[in-house]
Amino acid sequence: MESKILVTGGTGTLGRHVVPRLRDAGGVVRVLSRRSLDPTQGVEYVSGDLATGEGVDAAVEGAEMIVHLAGSGTGDEGKARSLVRAASRVGARHLVYISVVGADTIPVVSGLDRAMFGYYASKRAAERLVADSGLPWTTLRATQFHDLTLTTVRAMARLPVVPVPSGWRFQPIDAGEVAARLVELACGRPAGLVSAMGGPRVYEMAELVRGYLRASGRRRPIMPVRLPGRAAAALKGGANLAPDHAVGQRTWEEFLADELNLSATALTTS
Repeated sequence: MESKILVTGGTGTLGRHVVPRLRDAGGVVRVLSRRSLDPTQGVEYVSGDLATGEGVDAAVEGAEMIVHLAGSGTGDEGKARSLVRAASRVGARHLVYISVVGADTIPVVSGLDRAMFGYYASKRAAERLVADSGLPWTTLRATQFHDLTLTTVRAMARLPVVPVPSGWRFQPIDAGEVAARLVELACGRPAGLVSAMGGPRVYEMAELVRGYLRASGRRRPIMPVRLPGRAAAALKGGANLAPDHAVGQRTWEEFLADELNLSATALTTS
């Protein structure tokens, strides 16, 4: 490939899979990070902050391709705006963005919606900035990563009684599988909004929690709770799912087995 590639969020959950794949594909990889890091295995790290814009112009200098993975619970729109401005100045020839399934279907209207589900609105706003940037672009939406699902259920399982939103379902996917697709897209022609990626199975939230409790040897009562608001209703209706694009291979049980050094068969039969 031999392209100069800037990756934002290259040290995060997804970035740790994307960066080595881009390097192995022959790219000259630069990672934008808020921390100063030494070069490792042919990857250059530059310090900067998309939230403030500090160091972003220098980071994009010379980059032909940009893979934008940096994201958080809030502020994705501002980060995308900062990156798009800098990328437009240097005339980057391909901007690749990772978004989330539900960004365009989960309504975030009320204050409660914004407090609980502002992430989806922020992702959608960032999508629009990328699409309207004037740069050649590709956006991929994916369902929730196994890693982030584990972080959520692990925190819930610390409570003596686990409150689980009734009717919510999730379709967790392996971050490595999403990374492989992103690298494929980055190495190809700009394609706009491409088909989404979802994990191999849809799970009730309570099912995900029970799987973790079994795997970690814990016992907790689960209490269904009903959450108000249009966004919560959309989530209950499956707006965060991509059953027609269940291309992921690694199941939640297999992920847990690897993370906790257990048998995946035991997790599905216990």
